[in-house]
Amino acid sequence: MNEPSFIIRVPGSTANLGPGFDSIGLAVNRYLELTVTPGESWLFVGDGELRDLPPLEDNLIYQVAQQVAEQHGRSLPPRQVAMQSTIPLAKGLGSSAAAIVAAIELANQVLELGLTQNEKLRLAALIEGHPDNVSASVFGGLVIGSHCQEWTDVVPCGVPPVDMVLMVPDSQLLTKKARNILPDRLAFKEAVTASSISNVLVAALLNNDWATAGKMMRRDRFHHPYRTQLIPELASILQEQDHFPAYGAALSGAGPSIIWFSPVGEGKYLEQLLAKRYPQYSFEQLQPDSHGVTVIKSSICRS
Repeated sequence: MNEPSFIIRVPGSTANLGPGFDSIGLAVNRYLELTVTPGESWLFVGDGELRDLPPLEDNLIYQVAQQVAEQHGRSLPPRQVAMQSTIPLAKGLGSSAAAIVAAIELANQVLELGLTQNEKLRLAALIEGHPDNVSASVFGGLVIGSHCQEWTDVVPCGVPPVDMVLMVPDSQLLTKKARNILPDRLAFKEAVTASSISNVLVAALLNNDWATAGKMMRRDRFHHPYRTQLIPELASILQEQDHFPAYGAALSGAGPSIIWFSPVGEGKYLEQLLAKRYPQYSFEQLQPDSHGVTVIKSSICRS
């Protein structure tokens, strides 16, 4: 008989863009894909970096899917899930956020919950704790949001005309460690200055004034100054932005990767220049993703 099968495709994301801390995200063309088929018991298999998966009870996607099912008073029927990803793990491209969004979509499809995009976003933000990466993975493109326990409000802002080059070190940096280095509070005057920089960043992005946006990335007061303790070369790299044909650069998410923004069509040339200057890094060219999470439905024949 015919039984449903489907593929869930979720983009990774870069977040913060400097002073847009925990509020600005941009979906990128690196993807987590889940191929979901019926099975007699739950089984997850992965390729590449996902080859060594944790036990089922520690599997983030399984945990989140079960959580969504329980919230709706349902139980998940077993499925076999084949996973592959081009999102590097713990490198600042929202791999955990993509997994959360994929898990919510998994429960949504298997249980036919009919969740709206905003409902998926709310669930994901509550689990992740901030809206930037998960909202980019849900909606695609550039997103700007605010989140707390009481609300999640996100404004999709389209797909910006920009090329991106990602500088990737060999090392990984767990988000928990990168967050623990941040201060518990900022002095009022410092917070006002930091917020004004963030406000100008948002205005510049909405006007496609990437030159001004790049200046604001460099002036970030929210996380760059503190995370240089974990990424010592970050400060010197950001100070050298003017030496390259780029709008600007920022730590990608919690790092340790650094993302550069350039005019459309200039990404390859920028990558070549950066590779000569920083041979200890590997480089990837990125483009914005415009679709967010997508589902491709098909059927398989089982007897």
